[in-house]
Amino acid sequence: MNLQLHGKVALVTGASRGIGRAIVETLAGEGAHVVAVARSSEVLADLVAGLPTRGLALAVDLREDTAADYALGAALAAYGRLDLLINNAGATVRGDFLTLDDAAWHDGFALKFYGAMRLCRVAWPALRAAQGAIVNVVGIGGRTGSAEFTIGGAVNAALLNLTKALADRGVVDGVRVNAVNPSAIATERMQARVRNQARERGIDEVLAAQEIATSLRVARFGTPQEIAAAVAFLASPLAAYCHGAVLDVDGGQTRTL
Repeated sequence: MNLQLHGKVALVTGASRGIGRAIVETLAGEGAHVVAVARSSEVLADLVAGLPTRGLALAVDLREDTAADYALGAALAAYGRLDLLINNAGATVRGDFLTLDDAAWHDGFALKFYGAMRLCRVAWPALRAAQGAIVNVVGIGGRTGSAEFTIGGAVNAALLNLTKALADRGVVDGVRVNAVNPSAIATERMQARVRNQARERGIDEVLAAQEIATSLRVARFGTPQEIAAAVAFLASPLAAYCHGAVLDVDGGQTRTL
């Protein structure tokens, strides 16, 4: 499918693996030039080297206050413009609320929320000039609370609210802002959860994966490529009338309105 992204410049965070890697590959496959941002320089270099378009690997820790300015500056120095910002970086720990200390909460917000917020802020003038788009990869935990996902749920809810607030600003400035909410996706992080379940229950990993999917009331885990396809669509001109949208790509797990 031609998403009319040929020649666009996209900055993608959390790009080294899982959903982020799939987003980079999907956008490049549509002809976009991708600035791939993550902390792992070696993995990023290998990823960018295999893209069909000219990409840029940036090893940056977005938890740092100055990281967003550095990433944007590198993107503009390389390409002279920025059309798309995909905020995908960030993972938060699960666990009993009463055992999660302040450090875990600070770390949860530092990357996924503050990292995305700072990038939106510093990239906004370039995106306004390009009449570009932002897509925030968030998560359904921001809509449905869970006792074992208090940090992630709070972070995701904040990022969803930021998405709506920036979309309100974007109506005036010509910057489209949308979000995608993944659920259980077959990434390395999910595989670690499956292995833990298998070990704790004394069962094989196939059965453990099915048990987790059943507990979530979904037929299967999603794939990173399925999330990437949704992100690419929302970033593209084909979604020109999608603004402030929150798209749940969760296999039907979210059953509330």
